[in-house]
Amino acid sequence: MHLIEETFKKKKPLICYFMAGYPSMEKSYETAKALIDSGADILEVGVPFSDPVADGPTIQVAHEKAVKDGITPVNVFELTKKIKSEYPEIPLILMTYYNPIFIIGEQKFCQLAKENGADGFIVPDLPPEEAEEFKKTANSFGLATVFLLAPTSHQERITLVGRMSDGFIYYVSLTGITGARETLPWEELEKKVSQIKQITGKKVAVGFGVSKKEHTQKLSKISDGVIVGSAIVKLQGKGDIEGIRKLVKQLKEGME
Repeated sequence: MHLIEETFKKKKPLICYFMAGYPSMEKSYETAKALIDSGADILEVGVPFSDPVADGPTIQVAHEKAVKDGITPVNVFELTKKIKSEYPEIPLILMTYYNPIFIIGEQKFCQLAKENGADGFIVPDLPPEEAEEFKKTANSFGLATVFLLAPTSHQERITLVGRMSDGFIYYVSLTGITGARETLPWEELEKKVSQIKQITGKKVAVGFGVSKKEHTQKLSKISDGVIVGSAIVKLQGKGDIEGIRKLVKQLKEGME
């Protein structure tokens, strides 16, 4: 069984995204440690890319800086290996655009990911309709593929994503690009999450816009896990490790 699945069986995980190599390799390693030590149950590791279309301004800046500094997937794999050797029980999900996978080759990319401690992938610009081959390759290495659903997703897409997603489904709570928000559309969220769970029988984690304890408090009641990204990356860019610890502790408190 995937480490990701096991984690969801045990608890409602707090899933934290950070950008590899931002603002430096060393600082991103410190960020990962701070996230885990403060209560993150699963890490999403951002793979820097030159055209991050699905990301909001905060994460775009992180991509740009890391790309400019020459951070490659190989550096990201070095980082995941280091994290996994220290925290073997924490699932690491690579969040990467498809282009780096395409350049290295699906087979090779999955092999390197597996050898270096990754547990799965989220590829935001790879639609599930076109992902059969990649899923097969990833699964053959024991790696999970996680797909996204949005408020606009219709029943056919929900069914398809239910079939293609391993471990959990990533539900994007707002349409548009990522970023921390003040409030989230609770009622609509609750309806959609229960609809997805009903159709797919899968665990559903909610992300996009999560930035404070009130969010995780409410979200953990209506979903199976909570995903935080931009709020962490904003602090990561400043090298504010203490701020990251504080934020994650608060978010985690909201879920307990």
